[in-house]
Amino acid sequence: NILLASTMMSTKSLFFGTTSFIITLIISRYLVVNVHSFVTTTPPFSVTRTNSKLFLFIENELNNSLLGRRDILAGNAAFLMASVLLKNDNDANAFENKISTAYDDRPKRKGPQPSDLGLRKRKDMEGEEYTGLKPCDAAPHCFCSTDNSNDDPMHSISPWKWPSSLSGKEAAFEELLSVLKSYPPGQGNIDGGGFKIVTSDTKNGYLYLQFEALKNGYIDDFEAASIDDDGAVQIRSSSRVGYLDFGVNAKRINWISEALRKKGWDAPGVDLQAQHYEYASENRLI
Repeated sequence: NILLASTMMSTKSLFFGTTSFIITLIISRYLVVNVHSFVTTTPPFSVTRTNSKLFLFIENELNNSLLGRRDILAGNAAFLMASVLLKNDNDANAFENKISTAYDDRPKRKGPQPSDLGLRKRKDMEGEEYTGLKPCDAAPHCFCSTDNSNDDPMHSISPWKWPSSLSGKEAAFEELLSVLKSYPPGQGNIDGGGFKIVTSDTKNGYLYLQFEALKNGYIDDFEAASIDDDGAVQIRSSSRVGYLDFGVNAKRINWISEALRKKGWDAPGVDLQAQHYEYASENRLI
């Protein structure tokens, strides 16, 4: 009888825990939708790049918080059941080229893949349309060539230019792809979970890779794209979750850019002492 009563109490606790999580999920979704609506329709917050980026970050974090670290580490059974019901794909396995299997049993917080990656028509803060990669939000965990260096020096990075010895865009992206394939997971104590080439379109000039942290499974998105056939490659490297990246995106970009410079490219990296000093300061790198 005692065992039966205990089982019934555990079942009841699991049911109410699951119900509570689902209600929380619905409320969080409501907040995400309304933050987005507030950002895009409220005039005081639609006129400056800084405010827009801040609310993009808030919206992103609300999305990510649905699979928060505290819920996972607490081992809450209701959370795990709800995650399965919601078809959460944050499994515990890293990519095949990970450097170790020591942390495979740890829960991972990969974060949802952004839905607006790739080259597409976008609008700047003044409503002017342009074609480019997804701009960074306000957090110091992203670099993008699309961001204007005058408006947003912390996140902006100059496009990479291939040498004239290469025959054109396709040859340039083949060489860039070769460099990316040679990237060593674990360099600089980052990306130990390996990486995966998700999209490889060298003919049209677009590459998309995902890099994974070894222990916690955080996924970062890396893109390279040619827009105007002007011999330049726009890049974007960004974390999906959290506010700081503790130098991860900078280390990744700097390794790739250095490898390209050895092949004759004009490929600037992240400058922690000058242009990107604010990024370095916030991430406590200097």
